[in-house]
Amino acid sequence: MEVKTVGVACDHAGFPLKQFVLDYLEKKGYPCKDYGTYSDQSVDYPDFAHALAEGIESGDVYPGIAICGSGEGMAITLNKHQGVRAGLAWNKDIAELIRQHNDANVLVMPGRFIDNKTAEKIMDEFFKATFEGGRHERRVQKIPVQK
Repeated sequence: MEVKTVGVACDHAGFPLKQFVLDYLEKKGYPCKDYGTYSDQSVDYPDFAHALAEGIESGDVYPGIAICGSGEGMAITLNKHQGVRAGLAWNKDIAELIRQHNDANVLVMPGRFIDNKTAEKIMDEFFKATFEGGRHERRVQKIPVQK
């Protein structure tokens, strides 16, 4: 995957893991943009998911990483945006598949259900994997809502 600037967003439940993610990105030499939240104080995940999604759609960042308690709230919100393909991964195999088969441009992780070591393996696989194209390209092209 060719990385531009990694956009990172979380809610309060994802904040501890986000701090680890930012450290990971720095160690790997990936530039990043932090869309918040900036503490473990209760917030509404859509506010941060929408900001990250707008960064993806505008081309300001690619790819993105989002974290909330289960990962589901972030994934649901991110995927409301036509230019976003957010995939929830809780292990490295899922991370690989969301890139290979779905061309995911946002990795979503469940902050309350994985530890830092697992998150590192997930991110390693996400950044290493590439979109396979072929039959998957046809499917990915059918994802945006056509009016």
